[in-house]
Amino acid sequence: MEKDLNGAVDMQIDECGQNKHSRNQEDQDFSSNILKCTMESSSLMQTFVDGYHGKHPAQDQSYLSRREFSFTLENDIYLRFQSFKNANEMEQSVKEKCPHKIDIGPVYSIDPVKRHAYAQSGSNGFAPVERELVFDIDISEYNDVRYCCTGSDICLDCWPLMAIAIKVIDAALRDDFGFNHILWVYSGRRGVHCWVCDSKARRLSNEQRSSIADYLHVYKGSENSSKKASLTGSVLHPFLVRSYTNVLIDYFEKKLMHSQKLFSYEERYQKILGVIPDESIVTELHDKWKADRKSSSCFEENRWNQLKSLLQSRKQKVQGLRRCVEEIVFTYTYPRIDMEVSKHMNHLLKAPFCVHPKTGRVCVPMDPQHCDSFDPTAVPTLSKLLEELNTGGWKADTENGWSGTSLGESIQFFRSSFLQPLLKTCREEMESSYNAKVQSNKNSLNW
Repeated sequence: MEKDLNGAVDMQIDECGQNKHSRNQEDQDFSSNILKCTMESSSLMQTFVDGYHGKHPAQDQSYLSRREFSFTLENDIYLRFQSFKNANEMEQSVKEKCPHKIDIGPVYSIDPVKRHAYAQSGSNGFAPVERELVFDIDISEYNDVRYCCTGSDICLDCWPLMAIAIKVIDAALRDDFGFNHILWVYSGRRGVHCWVCDSKARRLSNEQRSSIADYLHVYKGSENSSKKASLTGSVLHPFLVRSYTNVLIDYFEKKLMHSQKLFSYEERYQKILGVIPDESIVTELHDKWKADRKSSSCFEENRWNQLKSLLQSRKQKVQGLRRCVEEIVFTYTYPRIDMEVSKHMNHLLKAPFCVHPKTGRVCVPMDPQHCDSFDPTAVPTLSKLLEELNTGGWKADTENGWSGTSLGESIQFFRSSFLQPLLKTCREEMESSYNAKVQSNKNSLNW
């Protein structure tokens, strides 16, 4: 057995993994329905597996069998390099193994199950050839700038940090790189995942993926430094200017500095003052704020305005000191991406619609345009869905059988806003490629 190579630990799961042999028929029916939900991402996996629904002469019949899936079983047993000939075979395997979690990996040059045969023959033919461009952002990476929660906990006060990440990255992927088919998914516990599924994104090399990740990266991550945003050059890159103007500054001034009370406690505003390189300004602000001991609901706004005014009034040091305002905002708001997940094709990522093994929450897709209003504490859970299904929530006679449950809206959004446009594009690209090949063959014969 292979253990998790990507840090999966303490996997404790839903009813599918607990008391497997003593489940009643309702639990088994529920597991079957949860499987339908997971196979809902098989609609997504249909893109992962064979390009689009339906038959076509240009369709790669080996696509699914070359895609890696991994199952996390009870007692942290991690089964990598699972592959399947068709969706039915995958469904049967899920029913038999009852995994706590399903991860999706790349499409390889050969069937992953047969990789050892190639290794024994001395061939280097086993390698990833296609994989969605993915991003993983965890709230625990922001523990140094949030005070409402610790560790992997998340609440509505710190959720804006995830909303910022979604808005900034989504805008860059669409406006700067021209990607269209982007799926954002709540991870079920402490963060968000992004799947970029355009064909040109799936075929990016590791070097190209690294370049995109580096483009989005400004976080330095040093534990011993107050300034954790690396803003180089005399002027900011246009992408960073847009991010600051359209997203970061508003979130910082209107939400985060208030919800996190960044200027109400000395140990908190000391970290902010640590970004400023001019000791005279630091001392002036610190002494002024420390002397003002009166409780006030306006601490955040007043002290932030004082800081900005003082920094921006020093004309002789305009560039260095004025940049401090931006560096503070970037330090407290800018997305903190797990770079390694995005840079390499062989990284695995949890499948959409899985149930998180620790929280019981379903990994539901999100609308990036309305991520502000998303409540991570209110997403459907395994126990809630079980209750809904047991009371007749499943509607077998409708297109979306989940419409009678708390999962219905997420599945409808997934299908209409992401899946259908993606499948349409896949179909058009396949037709175009096939027709071009047919025409080329005709031209060769005519010659």
